[in-house]
Amino acid sequence: MPTGVRLVMLGRQGAGKGTQAARLAEHYGVPHISTGDMLRAAVAAGTEFGLRAKAVMDAGGLVSDEIMVGIVDERLHEADAATGYILDGFPRTLAQGRALAGITESRPIEVVVNLEVPEEQVIGRITNRRVCKSCGAIYSVSAPPASDWTCDRCGGEVVQRDDDTEEAVRKRLDLYAAETLPLVPFYAEQDLLAEVDGVGSPDDVFAQLVSVIDARVAR
Repeated sequence: MPTGVRLVMLGRQGAGKGTQAARLAEHYGVPHISTGDMLRAAVAAGTEFGLRAKAVMDAGGLVSDEIMVGIVDERLHEADAATGYILDGFPRTLAQGRALAGITESRPIEVVVNLEVPEEQVIGRITNRRVCKSCGAIYSVSAPPASDWTCDRCGGEVVQRDDDTEEAVRKRLDLYAAETLPLVPFYAEQDLLAEVDGVGSPDDVFAQLVSVIDARVAR
């Protein structure tokens, strides 16, 4: 089994980044590091930047780039990331991308994958999504639970989240286009970018990802 890769995942919301990042992490034997999980873990562990993030969030504020970069730095220096990682949800801006380059200077990023799914298609995916209010299990309009929007796993109510409506999704995609999309040419200029078509079955997309990543790492 192949081991080790230092990889950043980019792509619109609903492109399937989280699903594929988890599979890639298992395939390469490295941790899947998502922004949300990383932030929660830092807060729970009481790290320097985790405590600073908690103070900001408790006050109802947004975690600054400085704190988020510090949390990423702490996480990438943990023992399980010594052979690599799949970074999902960071960087989100050019400023964070530049900061990440500084953090990883001694062990540079090897490949940045942009999982490309057309905007209208991701809108369809997200607006069709339904989630159990109790356990978080995910369903869709086309693949509902067996019993009248009651979760098959725990019996909880299955609903559409407020931020999964079309209006909310379009706002998030506009923000992605303004803040995150500039990272695509940023990484292309560094010859780190690999574009992968995210339309297709999860297995087909995964096979494309592995092929592209292996080719990049072997260079």
